[in-house]
Amino acid sequence: MKRREFLKSAAALAAIRSVPAQPRSKLLYVASYSSPQGPEGSKGNGEGIYLFAMDPATGALRQREVFRNGDNPSWIAFNRSRTRLYSGNEISNYEGKDSGSVSAYKVDPSTGALTWMNTQSSQGAGPAYISVDRSDRYVLAANYHGGTVAALPIAGDGSLLAATDFHRDEGTPGPAHATSAPPGSFAISGHDKPHAHMILPDPTGRFILSTDLALDLILVWWLDLDKGKLMPAANHTVKLPAGDGPRHFAFHPNGRRLYCLQEEASTLTVFDYDPQTAKMTVRQTLSTLPKGFAGTNFTSEVAISPDGKFLYAANRLHDSIAWFAIAADGNLTPGGEEWTRGDYPRSFTIDPSGEFLYSCNQRADAVACFRVNRQSGALTFTGQYTPVGTPAQVLFL
Repeated sequence: MKRREFLKSAAALAAIRSVPAQPRSKLLYVASYSSPQGPEGSKGNGEGIYLFAMDPATGALRQREVFRNGDNPSWIAFNRSRTRLYSGNEISNYEGKDSGSVSAYKVDPSTGALTWMNTQSSQGAGPAYISVDRSDRYVLAANYHGGTVAALPIAGDGSLLAATDFHRDEGTPGPAHATSAPPGSFAISGHDKPHAHMILPDPTGRFILSTDLALDLILVWWLDLDKGKLMPAANHTVKLPAGDGPRHFAFHPNGRRLYCLQEEASTLTVFDYDPQTAKMTVRQTLSTLPKGFAGTNFTSEVAISPDGKFLYAANRLHDSIAWFAIAADGNLTPGGEEWTRGDYPRSFTIDPSGEFLYSCNQRADAVACFRVNRQSGALTFTGQYTPVGTPAQVLFL
């Protein structure tokens, strides 16, 4: 090669190397309601579990595929290695019985493609939430309409075995009107019979926590891994104000604070949490709504930013996501709220980098994208809507 040609080639190669590498797209799933019997008695407009690629620079989503499931796969969860995905299918007629179901899928880590493996009964109607215990040996299900929690063993290949245990929540439902509701509220959703709403291991994996909206309780269990039995812990019940309706909760990354969201009262309760005993002590309770609000609202989701500095909570009917600064002692200070750009935010998810938040606007059939201010916690709409029929949850691969 002549010297002049060599220098040109070297310069061109140097120029190519100086261009910053573009970040790879992130993959994520959107769970949806897909049955004629969708949420709150309405029709589900979704088709199953959707796969999207996210542009990490802009937050824009591009649909790659949809994995069809006509049984309301409204909540999904991974095993720890993210090689298996499980969906809670929120129906009440699995195999002709008054029960929902849970499905297992293989995950292709490079493409995100899902391959159905099998489906088992959730041992209760309408599973609203599922999670995987920290040993990766059991899927845990909270069956809203059935008022039960269940443990389903995971086989060696990741498929599901029949449930080894289930418990029906027992007690007297609270009053129809929440103790802590805003003035003029008619937020009555589930104080008719027991309604298990969420089940999740604590950060240590030592305890399993579940909520019952109707009984106004947080329930604490430990899981016998050999027998697959959920056993009441010593500090088994934590009572919330009558009628307030605990729905979802989130642990702070330090594992010593728990934040519980009450659906009918539109409140957040901050607990000190002892990871050795699961004892909870109330530290603070405050509203998710702006000062002076009156009327009806239902909260839905609560989450903490990856850096542990901010907490977010979703309001349905007010159709907003509120944010709060988290102090060193765990207490919350309201920061503001942002309109979700759609009706009835079923849930929301913050991407693992903490840069974007995605709101599943259930009745608007779209997922709205917001940029997160990492210093203030504030949300700014990016202008991006992603159409999904009756979206319920976003989960990043």
